[in-house]
Amino acid sequence: MNEYNKYIRFDWAAKRMLRDKANFGVLEGLITVLLNEEVKIVEILESEGNQDYEYDKFNRVDIKAKNSKGEIIIVEIQLTRELYYLERILYGVAKAITEHINLGDKYDKVKKIYSISILYFDLGQGSDFLYHGQVVFTGVHTKDTLRISSKDNDIIQMKAPEGIFPEYFIIRVNEFNKIATTPLEEWVDYLKSGNINDNTTAPGLGEARKKLQYMTMNKSERVAYDKHIDAIMVQNDVLDTAKMEGRAEGREEGRAEGRAEGIAEGKLEEKRNVAKKMMAHGISVADICQMTGLSEEDIIKLNQG
Repeated sequence: MNEYNKYIRFDWAAKRMLRDKANFGVLEGLITVLLNEEVKIVEILESEGNQDYEYDKFNRVDIKAKNSKGEIIIVEIQLTRELYYLERILYGVAKAITEHINLGDKYDKVKKIYSISILYFDLGQGSDFLYHGQVVFTGVHTKDTLRISSKDNDIIQMKAPEGIFPEYFIIRVNEFNKIATTPLEEWVDYLKSGNINDNTTAPGLGEARKKLQYMTMNKSERVAYDKHIDAIMVQNDVLDTAKMEGRAEGREEGRAEGRAEGIAEGKLEEKRNVAKKMMAHGISVADICQMTGLSEEDIIKLNQG
């Protein structure tokens, strides 16, 4: 891919570009293909979860948006493995619900939440690249689906629980290994490799071709972006090497207790090695904190060492 046909990675764009109203079309496209219905973003919402500080350890949500129905859409991008990731996205959804209902409001003010996780690591076991979860109440004996009465615009109507409870989409980017033939596959191909077909008709990707070109960034933005890509490559290389070394050492360890201690210490050492290599490549302390999970104090000590 030449420089004039090179597209910015989605994880970078989500942090710096997709919150701009002029670029809402890109995000709308991704959500449209996942929900299989046209989605319009009204605004990007701010909360404790999507602060702009790159080194903020509580920076969990990359984008939180509201659609034309008043529903909340959370988009999270995770580059490195996290042990309790499912618990984390559950907490993020619960937090979003409570942030958007005021004390004293009736429960009809509770907003439906869509949680979209774009993962660049292998989460669990499964052969698909997209998983979808929602709450459905099924009769234990009758196998029918429960529906409940709800008042909307002073009209009593029936609602299914799945129309109220959160929905979860988990995109396992690394599991996508096929030629893209559908809009969804084209989107996942872009998320994984940055490829966008010149003749794409997938919602949002035509917009991305115009708005997310590498050469449209100014020089300082390109330098920062290149460092970001370099940091990811260094991190992946170091982690892959550490995994291989860890497996070899683990076979020689012998005792289960020793293995458990070795794994905990090994993970910390992995992070330190990653940080050292990033410093050698001139990557900022803030970026290193974000990528490794180490504190600024830890990294300064490493630098002094």
